[in-house]
Amino acid sequence: MKNSTPNFVIAGLLTAFAATLVILTWREAPSAASPSPTALVMADAIRRAEPISPLPTAPRGADPLRAALGERLFHDPVLSVDYTISCASCHPLDRAGADGLPTSRGVGGALGTVNAPTVFNAGLNFAQFWDGRAATLEEQVAGPLHNPVEMGSNWSLVVERLNKSDDYRSLFAEVYPQGINAETIADALAAFERSLLTPGARFDQYLRGKTDALSADEIEGYARFKRLGCSSCHQGVNVGGNLFQRFGVMGDYFADKGMSTPADLGRFNVTGRQEDRYVFRVPSLRNVALTAPYFHDGSVEKLDDAVEIMARYQLGRTLSKEDRRLLVAFLHTLSGSFRGAPLK
Repeated sequence: MKNSTPNFVIAGLLTAFAATLVILTWREAPSAASPSPTALVMADAIRRAEPISPLPTAPRGADPLRAALGERLFHDPVLSVDYTISCASCHPLDRAGADGLPTSRGVGGALGTVNAPTVFNAGLNFAQFWDGRAATLEEQVAGPLHNPVEMGSNWSLVVERLNKSDDYRSLFAEVYPQGINAETIADALAAFERSLLTPGARFDQYLRGKTDALSADEIEGYARFKRLGCSSCHQGVNVGGNLFQRFGVMGDYFADKGMSTPADLGRFNVTGRQEDRYVFRVPSLRNVALTAPYFHDGSVEKLDDAVEIMARYQLGRTLSKEDRRLLVAFLHTLSGSFRGAPLK
């Protein structure tokens, strides 16, 4: 698809708007680890001049007891109807928070309809699920729990099972005077999921003033990421996850793919509005080099291919081999750490 001046201007305007939005909404205090007041000022200036913001180094306002209870629930298959599937089955923390499958398998080996996104940094998304049907992590919990091809369970069954456990009754009583119910289970799981931040990415170090954290190729890859217009959708603290966008702005991706499923309709399945056909929540690019396969259907295995498809259908651009190489080099710098260990 040929480039055009109007498309370039639109992409530039969107990028400028995204950068302005980040500047106006930035609220993180300077890092206490910065070596001097001068370094603090310089790091803050770097953050404010860029469309991407560094991750917080720790969750804010987290209740450690609730998060610990949520972590136990996250790994417990008691939530599924047949005791075979836990949250961690589709979101293993030792695999960057995603199972690496095009679509996950649930109870009885049932095949899901969309790719399981990483759970890391999910608390920073403005909505949950690819189609954004849940506004909060608490609301999101009910989705997989009730889905017949995921956990196939229900709140009554889960509450009954947990109440039969002396251990769970004691743990819930410690932090929830009201005991075990759907709301407290969802709250504990959400508290844990909000703790799943991955700070320490080399790109965040660069944003905070450590200019040698990136190589020359990686810095050039970031420059092209901005210049090409990628940051018009992938910006902010989560490098995405904060707006909806049509898959196929500059071309008909689904027609060219030659097949379609109900899941391809995206937000249309939630709202029923024609303008929401093929619209999805823009995914975060945090840890993207570790979370293949890509897109809502998990149809693309290689990051290089995903970059090429995004440029063609979202920006109307044909990338050179060098463009793709440098963009992928930059995307690798977004991989962070969890509990002090690099994600893998």
